[in-house]
Amino acid sequence: MSNINQYGIPKDAVITVAGTVGVGKSTMTKTLANAIGFRTSYEKVENNPYLDKFYNDFERWSFHLQIYFLAERFKEQKRIFEYGGGFIQDRSVYEDTGIFAKMHYDKGTMTPTDYNTYKHLFDSMVMTPYFPHPDLLIYLEGPFEDVLDRIKNRGREMEQETPVDYWREMYDRYEEWINNFNTCPVMRININDYDLLNPDTSVEPILERIGNHIQTSRQYIKS
Repeated sequence: MSNINQYGIPKDAVITVAGTVGVGKSTMTKTLANAIGFRTSYEKVENNPYLDKFYNDFERWSFHLQIYFLAERFKEQKRIFEYGGGFIQDRSVYEDTGIFAKMHYDKGTMTPTDYNTYKHLFDSMVMTPYFPHPDLLIYLEGPFEDVLDRIKNRGREMEQETPVDYWREMYDRYEEWINNFNTCPVMRININDYDLLNPDTSVEPILERIGNHIQTSRQYIKS
């Protein structure tokens, strides 16, 4: 029995979907997993004890929120690899430090002491040769206006009350982050290149690209 599916994607692969809020990570995660029979790992939002408080008071709760996310994502990533792979993951652990924590530090809503503590903890937990990294990070991108429309259309109350300037700031920081990210292979997908409402009809070319990226990167590592 082959360990590689028809698209060239290894059955033990771990693929992470990244991108700013509202870009369609959860939809892409579900679509890819359904198409190739992978399990899913979604960002846990509903039971997060800090999220609502954070949106009401960034300065008070930013450090608590980031520590919570770091612990949850660290445990989840370990679980995925201990299971043997075969997962599509909604959001990466790398975005927390590269975007969210740094944004709050730069804007003064996280103190230098808290930021340095968080960054040291992140580096000690994640940025080591012992921590398992994904085979591929899929980065979803598109025009800011389109992303903002998606945030408005999905109607989450805490997001509707967040100023547009915050989403703009996050969008720009995502672009800067991905342009400098090199922890694992990256494949970019423009959200306007597929039908979000009917993703199953446009997923096959994406799967073929994924297979090519992973095969190429694994051959590079072996050589």
